[in-house]
Amino acid sequence: MVEVGAGGTHQARYEREIIWDSISTRLGALDIGDASLVFGRLDWIEEQGGDQLYVGRVAVWDDDQEPVTIDWRAPAAEAFYRATGSESMGLSRRRHFVTRGRELLGVEDEYFGDRNGRGRLPLVGEATLRAGLEAGRTGRLADAAATIQIEQDAIIRSPLPGVLVVQGGPGTGKTVAALHRAAYLLYTHRFPLEGQGMLVLGPNRLFLTYIEQVLPSLGEAGVEVSTLADLLPTIRVKGLDAARVSRIKGDLRMISVLRRARRDRQRPLRTDLVMGLGLRRLRLTVDQSAQIVNQARKRFRTHNRARRYIEEQVYQHLADSGARSNAPGPDVETVREQLHGSIELREALEWMWPVLTPAHFLHDLFGSRALLRSAAGSGLTPEETKLLYRPRADHASEVVWTADDASLLDEALALLGPRPGHRQTDSVRTYGHIVVDEAQDLSPMQLRMISRRSLNGSMTVVGDIAQATSAWGHDSWDSVIEHLPGDKEPSFAELTIGYRLPEPIMEVAARVLDAAVPGLIPPRSIRTEGRPPRFVPAFGNQAVTGNGQGRENGHNSLLAAVVHEVKSELDTLANGNLAVICHTAQADAISEALIAAEVDHGLVYERGLESQVTIVPVELVKGLEVDTSIVVEPADICEKLPKGMRALYVAMTRATQRLVVVYSRPLPEPLRAQEV
Repeated sequence: MVEVGAGGTHQARYEREIIWDSISTRLGALDIGDASLVFGRLDWIEEQGGDQLYVGRVAVWDDDQEPVTIDWRAPAAEAFYRATGSESMGLSRRRHFVTRGRELLGVEDEYFGDRNGRGRLPLVGEATLRAGLEAGRTGRLADAAATIQIEQDAIIRSPLPGVLVVQGGPGTGKTVAALHRAAYLLYTHRFPLEGQGMLVLGPNRLFLTYIEQVLPSLGEAGVEVSTLADLLPTIRVKGLDAARVSRIKGDLRMISVLRRARRDRQRPLRTDLVMGLGLRRLRLTVDQSAQIVNQARKRFRTHNRARRYIEEQVYQHLADSGARSNAPGPDVETVREQLHGSIELREALEWMWPVLTPAHFLHDLFGSRALLRSAAGSGLTPEETKLLYRPRADHASEVVWTADDASLLDEALALLGPRPGHRQTDSVRTYGHIVVDEAQDLSPMQLRMISRRSLNGSMTVVGDIAQATSAWGHDSWDSVIEHLPGDKEPSFAELTIGYRLPEPIMEVAARVLDAAVPGLIPPRSIRTEGRPPRFVPAFGNQAVTGNGQGRENGHNSLLAAVVHEVKSELDTLANGNLAVICHTAQADAISEALIAAEVDHGLVYERGLESQVTIVPVELVKGLEVDTSIVVEPADICEKLPKGMRALYVAMTRATQRLVVVYSRPLPEPLRAQEV
């Protein structure tokens, strides 16, 4: 009973809210949508009691408080993921239920001890795992609680403290492991993490849409899932800077640039300030204003916090200047009351020490060549300084920032501090644990922004060095962790088994990997069977005439070949999805060609992967998986992106079933053997 009648006490209402909150939380945890509640069973040997335990997404008890199912994160469920033929962990049998939604499709049993003739079990629930891998994609990442493998489970159940770095190639399940680790940590360390909060960071909004169902399906709906730009809710972010600009904005040299820019906004007056108060003339001299500014710089760490001190000192000096040899000056409160609304005084205060938001501060800096030159000092070259300039908008609120600006705005917030009276809205939220996906692409400034939000240095950092395609893509994890909290020695883990890619596709992609990052070992695919990639030439009339007609014919041939392959693959595709992966500049032309051919499709930045056919610029495809991918013009991808060969490797490793490469230009060297 949670109702309170008219006239109920405050205590009763408070208790009602507590009860209702508990009920809502429990109901939310039990809401697993259309997923099956139970996906496995553990049969223990006689020496362990011979009991049976059912493993599911959440724990359920009967009326006598006896477990009907145990949560997959519970210590008793560890054997479901860790037991092998050589280390049975007390099991006689492990049973997997193969399901589609809530429909039972089959049962798979793995026996241990004398009944196991295979020795060590290489995969946990191999048939169940393969069934999941071969099922059609839905455009959203599903939870994998039923098919977690041994090396993934070791990552999931790793200790909470410190930074855990997880290296994993395409299709190794690093994102799945990271999200399930988040759910496991919340289950195991409910206190204090529920109060401290948990943050999951992804590279873009598309990626967040792709993964957003995983944690709720595991009973954890209170995790904040975000991009870096989302952590600054008052700004609008759209797009990326050019690679050269992105490289500058991500450099730690920008810390000094912003500090000098802040100092440039802390200025003595250019002329004396003279104010009238009755018959008195009050004066603040230039030298006095310089002394006030210098004292404020010494006393206060953040800019906005010093504003009140500046005002008090200005009023005090004005009051003192009104003293006469035969009469004291006016008191400070009188001066404040009489002058606080005057235009001259407000202009003087704004000149000496303006109250600044990060957006106003950075907008002023980037919109003034003079401010940029002054702030750059010797830290940036003249050419780098010019690249940071962009014309001012009429108002700072109208500025559309890039993703690379987010870390600079955050650094500015740390330097400026909260505005007076806005401490709560301008404060930085911290978290008890942070999960960072695709961390290999983050700049030092972005990593610094993430570290600022860590309450205690507890993080899970996942990615793949081979897929580092941004302007700041790292060549080793050492250059990533040096910018993360370092109170505790970081831990490292590597996922070596590839689940997504069939071996024939992985073999071709591995040649691209070797050219992109020589010496890096690709994941070992467990799916030895599969169709090899198809390479489709689209050669038109390549003899370019004076008016460029030949080049246009070649482009039209490429578009026609893409349309043909999309239609052909759709004929063989049952209920899965297909992605056309291309350079951004080609996306609109391919879309127009598909529209003309009456092929229903979507653009990934408008509808995610909701359509069966989706055009995905290669810059946004990282972290996603589809049943069939059609990679368009690999030469363009390699030539037009900062780390083009790595970007091509990303494009070649998205498909779980079929890969088609359509080209009109000579293929990059690693793929030359495939040319027709």
